[in-house]
Order: sequence, then structure tokens, then C-alpha cells
Amino acid sequence: MDDAKLAAIVEAVVRELKAAGAVKPFASSSDTPPAPVLQTSSPASTVPIKPHTAAFSGGLTIDLPDPVTPELRYRPLVKNPKDASGLNALVASTTARIGVGRAGPRYSTASLLLFQGDHAVTQDALYRDVDQKLLNEFNLFTVETKVTGGKQEYLLRPDLGRLLNDEAKRIINEKCQKNVNIQVVVGDGLSSQAVESNLRQMFPVIKQGVQSANLTFGTPFFIKHARVGVMNDVGELIKPDVVILLIGERPGLGRAESMSAYMGYKPKYGDTDADRDVVCNIFENGGTNPLEAGAFVVQIAQKMRQHQASGVKLKMAK
Repeated sequence: MDDAKLAAIVEAVVRELKAAGAVKPFASSSDTPPAPVLQTSSPASTVPIKPHTAAFSGGLTIDLPDPVTPELRYRPLVKNPKDASGLNALVASTTARIGVGRAGPRYSTASLLLFQGDHAVTQDALYRDVDQKLLNEFNLFTVETKVTGGKQEYLLRPDLGRLLNDEAKRIINEKCQKNVNIQVVVGDGLSSQAVESNLRQMFPVIKQGVQSANLTFGTPFFIKHARVGVMNDVGELIKPDVVILLIGERPGLGRAESMSAYMGYKPKYGDTDADRDVVCNIFENGGTNPLEAGAFVVQIAQKMRQHQASGVKLKMAK
């Protein structure tokens, strides 16, 4: 179907809608309605939102404001609430999706669009690679695990993400200093955005803290398609006192910048999560601040070396 036929169909539909009174006609086809003013979660204030406008030749204009702006994300959508102030306070008290309203048995359009937008954020975090410019900024060379089928295999085969491939082992043996006190490794994990959002702040704090404590800082590098268990391979190859793995956490809807720092004392084959410690939910504005997390990680590393243990064994040694 060519554009002319498609335009004719659209105009015919618009004429029918106008005739039925479903669409209010404007003075002329060139007229457009004023930008709407949308109510925020505070009934006493309004914030004008610039809409994304699509105008058709028949005079119909569709306005779609961006649903992910803070003003719209936390706006209660329940029609005629019995306690409007109570609903506003409830929505403001949590990041959970409450007060979303409905259209019959279904979600309202605004709630659906917000859900789809947040889901897109999650998909991007899972399937996009970490920006190479960021890795170059910190002189991180890249090695890979035994995942060979891309992101799809990485998601389906977590066991392969826990093992370095042969080429990775060769490169690490060639480039990395052995028997260091602290070895920092960066992994993409399940969120590339988490690495990009936090590494610039957290990495320098860890490095400076390690050097200030007169500990040796190993050669950092990046592991693509990494799972937490890859720490065991790193420990076997480099033989450091402590391995610190900075890795992207599993993203939630609209939350993709959360990173974790997994740590282990002399990790080796067969170690499990019981042998590791973790500082999680590292992100600005709501999580563990990356600057504070960096300092905290160095403190934990020093305790690991002091007690020669990590995970459950470290807790038992305190």
C-alpha cells in the first residue's frame, strides 16, 4: 500500500470520528490544540510537559508526553480517589508501582507506556556491551569467558560465564602481575549500564585506598560475559590475596545502574558464594553511593587479609 492510499484511509477514519463526535474538530486543518498541563503528584502544583505531537492532515492531533519523567512517573492515576492527599503520600513513600489506575479491567495507557519504557531500559542493559571508551579510559584490556554464542547463550548458560576461555588465560598470564595483595576485575554481568554509571567514581577510590594502605594493586582488566564465579579462575591464575569483582547486577524495570562488588580471599576452584562477600546495590540517588562503596570495599579487603578468610569464615573469625 502506497503513502497516498494510506493517507486517504487515515483521513476517512478521521472524518468518521468527527461525524460521530468522538473527535472535536479544530478551526482549520492547520490548527493544533494547546500543549496540555499535566497534574503532578502534588495537587497544589502543575508542571507543563512538552508533548510529542503527531498531526494528521484531517486535523486530528495526538499528544504523547514522555511517561518516564519524574513528574509523570509518580503521578497517581486513580480517578476520583476517596483520599487524594493520602494517595499522594502513599505514592511518594515508595518506588513500587501503586496508584496506577485502570481503564476497565486493564491498565491505563499512561501506566502501560511507562511499563514498556522501563522494560526497554532493562533490555538495553542486558544486551548492550560496555562502552569501549570507558575501558580505554582505565586501561582495561578485555578477555572473555567460554560464552561463544553472544548474549543469548550468556543468559541461558551461566556456567560458561564462570569460566575463562583458553585465550583469556594466556593473556592474563602474559599481562598481569602475580601474587599481588589486591586484584581488581571488572565484569559486564547482567547490566552494562551499571558499569558505565559507577566505574568512574568507584575505581579510583579503590585504587587510592589500596595504595594508601601500602598494599600492592594488581593489573586490572575487563571480562566480557562474566558471572561471579569467574573469580575462581582469576584467583587460580594470579594468586592474589583478595580478588574484587565489580559487576553489573540483574536490572529491574527502569533500574539498570545497580552494580555489585564481589570479594573473595584467595579464591580457587570449588569456591561458592559462601566463600565470598559482596557490597551490592551500588548506585547514586537511592543506593550505596559508589564513592562510599569504594572505601568500604577497601576496608573489607584489609579484614580479609588480617583474618585470612572471606565469606562465612570471615564472619566466624570476627
